[in-house]
Amino acid sequence: MPTNFTVVPVEDTPLSDPDYDGDILKEEDKEESDTVAGPYSGDETLRETSSLISTDHDDSIYGKHMALYEDEIDSTPMVSSLLNKLAHYTNVTQGVIEHEEAESEDGIQRVTVKGPQMGTFIGVFLPCMQNILGVILFLRLTWIVGTAGIMQALAVVFMCCSCTMLTAISMSAIATNGVVPAGGSYYMISRALGPEFGGAVGLCFYLGTTFAGSMYILGTMEIFLTYIQPEANVFDDQEPNGMQNNMRIYGTCCLAIMTLVVFVGVKYVNKLALIFLSCVVLSIMAIYAGVIQSAIKPPNYTICLLGNRTLKNKFDKCLKTEVIGNVTHPTELWRLFCKGDLGNETCDEYFNLNNLTEIRAVPGLLGGVISDNMWGHYGQVEKIVEKKEQSSEQASATNDVLKSYVINDIATYFTLLVGIYFPSVTGIMAGSNRSGDLRDPQRSIPSGTILAIVTTSFIYISCVVLFGACIEGVVLRDKYGDSVKKTLVVSTLAWPSPWLIVIGSFFSCCGAGLQSLTGAPRILQAIARDGIMPFLQVFGHSKANGEPTWALLLTAVICEIGILIGSLDEVAPILSMFFLMCYLFVNLACAVQTLLRTPNWRPRFKFYHWSLSFLGMSLSLSLMFVSSWYYALFVILIAGCIYKYIEYRGAEKEWGDGIRGLSLNAARYALIKLEEAPPHTKNWRPQLLVLLKLDSELGVKHPRLLSFTSQLKAGKGLTIVCSVLEGTYMAREADAKLSEKNIKAAMAKDKTKGFCHVVVSSNQRDGFSHLIQSAGLGGMKHNAVLVAWPTNWKQSESSLSWKNFIETIRETTAAHQALLVAKNIDTFPTNQDRLAEGTIDVWWIVHDGGLLMLLPFLLRQHKVWRKCKMRIFTVAQMDDNSIQMKKDLQMFLYHLRLDAKVEVVEMHAGDISAFTYEKTLVMEQRSQMLKQMQLSKTEREREPQLIHYKNTKAHASQNDKPTPTPTSDRVHMTWTKEKLISERNRLREANMTVRDIFNMKPDQTNVRRMHTAVKLNEVVVNKSQGAQLVLLNMPGPPKNNCGDENYMEFLEVLTEGLERVLLVRGGGREVITIYS
Repeated sequence: MPTNFTVVPVEDTPLSDPDYDGDILKEEDKEESDTVAGPYSGDETLRETSSLISTDHDDSIYGKHMALYEDEIDSTPMVSSLLNKLAHYTNVTQGVIEHEEAESEDGIQRVTVKGPQMGTFIGVFLPCMQNILGVILFLRLTWIVGTAGIMQALAVVFMCCSCTMLTAISMSAIATNGVVPAGGSYYMISRALGPEFGGAVGLCFYLGTTFAGSMYILGTMEIFLTYIQPEANVFDDQEPNGMQNNMRIYGTCCLAIMTLVVFVGVKYVNKLALIFLSCVVLSIMAIYAGVIQSAIKPPNYTICLLGNRTLKNKFDKCLKTEVIGNVTHPTELWRLFCKGDLGNETCDEYFNLNNLTEIRAVPGLLGGVISDNMWGHYGQVEKIVEKKEQSSEQASATNDVLKSYVINDIATYFTLLVGIYFPSVTGIMAGSNRSGDLRDPQRSIPSGTILAIVTTSFIYISCVVLFGACIEGVVLRDKYGDSVKKTLVVSTLAWPSPWLIVIGSFFSCCGAGLQSLTGAPRILQAIARDGIMPFLQVFGHSKANGEPTWALLLTAVICEIGILIGSLDEVAPILSMFFLMCYLFVNLACAVQTLLRTPNWRPRFKFYHWSLSFLGMSLSLSLMFVSSWYYALFVILIAGCIYKYIEYRGAEKEWGDGIRGLSLNAARYALIKLEEAPPHTKNWRPQLLVLLKLDSELGVKHPRLLSFTSQLKAGKGLTIVCSVLEGTYMAREADAKLSEKNIKAAMAKDKTKGFCHVVVSSNQRDGFSHLIQSAGLGGMKHNAVLVAWPTNWKQSESSLSWKNFIETIRETTAAHQALLVAKNIDTFPTNQDRLAEGTIDVWWIVHDGGLLMLLPFLLRQHKVWRKCKMRIFTVAQMDDNSIQMKKDLQMFLYHLRLDAKVEVVEMHAGDISAFTYEKTLVMEQRSQMLKQMQLSKTEREREPQLIHYKNTKAHASQNDKPTPTPTSDRVHMTWTKEKLISERNRLREANMTVRDIFNMKPDQTNVRRMHTAVKLNEVVVNKSQGAQLVLLNMPGPPKNNCGDENYMEFLEVLTEGLERVLLVRGGGREVITIYS
């Protein structure tokens, strides 16, 4: 049933609202009686009817009139459908069409019904063909063949085409491993190699596309000023840089016009795409037709040779003199080389010695010139183009007559030709950039791209052979066609008219330039919208219809830089570098993904292998340095700078890229290798487990502990920052995540690089114990624990803080890990502080592996402590020779390569002072009173439990049936030996009265320890009170728990009067060595 759809505007709904879906299809059913099964009513949405609208054929129409071909319609399109697709052919990048507004003549917005999505031929093959074939084919390929010869020209074509073919294979694998949105190769590389590589290569691809626009515009202007309208030149071609200045002026004007066209609307570029493609196809067909015609009847183009030198054809006749009416007259050619009248002339020596020869410019396919053009004819700048096979008398040429010869405008060599030719094989990304417009991208992109490369490679290879077989060598080396009256060299072979190629190549270059100015801003916009480079954010904005205005302006500015270079031959190697860098990383992305064998790597394209990708990558890198090593280094430097910028300043992105997978594989391999054997002393570095305390708001209680951690990280070791929350994980999951977020924020603020982990445990002691035992992975486990001193432990109502602290000391000792305790941590410097002067004092009491001497060295690597001097103190007893000890210690430090001042302090064995005795007594009395208070508190807590137990038992005896119950109120328990001893001690201590406490005598062991702490503190304070940091050997805790309170008091006395103290306890192994 014929169905007509009309779009009607809705008055109450603003059409400009981007969130409003105003696609309303109203169906006018004119033939109610002809309704077939499954009618579509006007109430159906566009989504439901889009399949009907976008169908290639209508059964109701073709079923009546084309029933004979109904079986073929499903697999092959009707001619009308094919022509409709050709009419809607576009070579613009994905996302352009939907941004264009569809306006009718009356200004009312109409809904554009989406047509059938494109297949392989329209969507991939033709865009790739249009992008690959272009300016180099028409303007430089004949010159490359003439200069390099057929064999070396084939080598150039083979290398470049092989590079693009291998890249296309890798690109096909990546493109078929999922949907490729807007951005094309940038999206593929960034999602495969990460934001750093993706951003760097994406910008290279953007710059390459932009400079390609410059090259196409320069090519357009070269065709216009040289072959179409030479009279339009502002500067004379014979002047130095005259041609370049003309190209700059007209190129800038052309760029302004093209930018305005793209700015006004890409739909105009879209409509012209088929015309530009037709120009390319017709021009190539004219070349092949001309080759066939040359075999039958060669063209009438001739060139004039003076001796073996090629002359610029600015004259009518290739004669020195001519006879008119029996009178000899000089020709226009004669006046170029001679001065004066005939008979009294002064002529150029070479002109007098050699004769003129006129030969065919295009001998044709059967002319036999292929052997002469087989090998290269390289030359220096301003070297005259000569036909070696032609005999001549040698003579020097003056500068005046040099302008009459065809000369090399640049020095030619093989690597230069590679750089100039390579842009002719770029454009293989056109299909992947349009994946959203394809019916089946998984099939179309590989087949269309590879088929386009095969086709264009055949065209290039055949053109190289045919040009060498049909055209005279000196004409091939004539870059601008001066020898054939300023005719485009390739057009001399064209049939039926040379203007077919001239006009076709002109519009082809115009179209390619417009495509570059259309595609490049969208690549930049895709990069900017990813947010990986903050300074590009402004280029992510666009007009209301989606056009990237700011990105277009930047593209025009960069394109103008290329135009100001003024030479197609100098711009071509630049964009070759950028495209080769892009192709290199496409191959690298495929190789990395293939070798990693990630589960998500499942491309539908199966004809790839990592070795092919590596070959393509190697070939791309080789071509970069072959073309121009200094340009290659410059592009690599640009990509490296962008990479580092994104790494340090860009937004963090997790795209599941291959580099992350490569890092995981490398980390797994390294962890397994580290597990095989413990690290050598020379490789020892502090792998810190930082135990943090959190405040009531789950923030970091001592943030300067993180600052001190980063200052200790000169060894670049592992850092694990942990904390413990009390409770159950199910109840405090949100708190754990918030705590981890706060800790990470504090680590970022203090630039502490490491890992963060928050665990939830029933109590802090068990949580810290689990962390000390299990933090880290494999060989990357911590070997040192950093904690803050429990401040105000004496005033705390609960003894848990200092008890947990002592248990942490015991567990690190048992685990053979070093322990660092920072006392007065809130007075330690931040990372922004700079200690102008001062010392770091090390008090080396006992040798515990050399950690005491290594830590100051690491601290002084940081800019906070860099200006501090290191001093090492050691204590000598009465029996020691202090002078010899100092010499030995200095020699030891010399072998350790440590710069430090050494001092030996003598501690004489004196009597224990009354102060020490009194201090010990007060300490023990306080400890005993705390025990009494703790016991009383325990009894008070147990009393309500006992009452509750009695009440529960009485209630049960009244309600339950009589059962045998115990007559006693005692709670029956199973006693172990340790439990019995502790219970007796508890009862004994509970029976101690206040009078007994004040009458007690201090324990002699505690008195001796207090004496040591007091005497050592006096010495330390005397020597190091003004030091910026004091490092001390930390004495070990008591083996049993009886003297824990006294141990804390000993440490307080030892560090009393010092501002910043770091107590250090070694892990039981050597961490520093004198050996290399």
